[in-house]
Amino acid sequence: MMTGSLILTPSQISRAVWSVPSRLLLAAVLLSPLAACSTLDSLNIFSGEKYETKLLPDIPAEDIYDQGLARLRKGDHSGAATKFGELDKQYPFSQWSRKGLLMSTFAHYEGGQYDDAIADGNRYVGLYPSTEEAAYALYLVGMSEYNQVPDISRDQERAEKALQTFTSLIERYPKSEYVGDAKYKIQVARDQVAGKEMAIGRYYLKKKNYTAAVNRFREVLSKYQTTRHAEEALYRLTEAYLGLGIAPEAQTAAAVLGHNYPDGQWYQDAYKLLKGGGLAPNEDSGSWISKTFKRVGLG
Repeated sequence: MMTGSLILTPSQISRAVWSVPSRLLLAAVLLSPLAACSTLDSLNIFSGEKYETKLLPDIPAEDIYDQGLARLRKGDHSGAATKFGELDKQYPFSQWSRKGLLMSTFAHYEGGQYDDAIADGNRYVGLYPSTEEAAYALYLVGMSEYNQVPDISRDQERAEKALQTFTSLIERYPKSEYVGDAKYKIQVARDQVAGKEMAIGRYYLKKKNYTAAVNRFREVLSKYQTTRHAEEALYRLTEAYLGLGIAPEAQTAAAVLGHNYPDGQWYQDAYKLLKGGGLAPNEDSGSWISKTFKRVGLG
């Protein structure tokens, strides 16, 4: 009868492998006292590394999805997004994976995690551009950018991205139910970007950097003349061109202003400004100002 630990030498292990079925050898090793582990570990080239095998529970996709919905109802948006994300990991390239990606976009958006919503939404549109829900995913991306638009005193990168996204939505999915709101958001975002340009233009005007001011006001008229800032931009151009001593352009700016906004205070101010210098509004049809307005049907 043997006592103490069962210790096998390398030669004994080798003979055992050839003398008994492998399943019996495995049983013998597993049933031997733990003290033998140190000897066996010395023969294992991977003994310095410890591996722990974890088996993911086989949870039906429907259950995971319902768990995500339950967390949404409780207001746990981050937890819901995590749960929906599990569908992609456990059921990749399936309808449940696609559905989970859309719902994680929504959960991130509802929770104010806008950058995550943008990432998920763009990924959805990239993977499933032809599905019925693609327009909604892109709309959530646009709204996530739109909700981060700051006041006009700060950089308007978010507003410009929202413009691009909503424009893309209208072009790619012209019949979707989100087009109407996208058009409204585009107008608001354009107004915001134009407001930033106006603020910079006014700053240059105050510093008497008239050329830089003209460039900013020209940007407003060229790209954003359907916004509420176009009227003031024409007046500011009158100021800037007078500052540069370019009377014909100042007169044209005032004339176009009077033609499009005859009852506005900005036209009255422009008229007085020219009159003070012995000038009057007079449109030069060859001016870029006149051409710009006629190009979009405002002249």
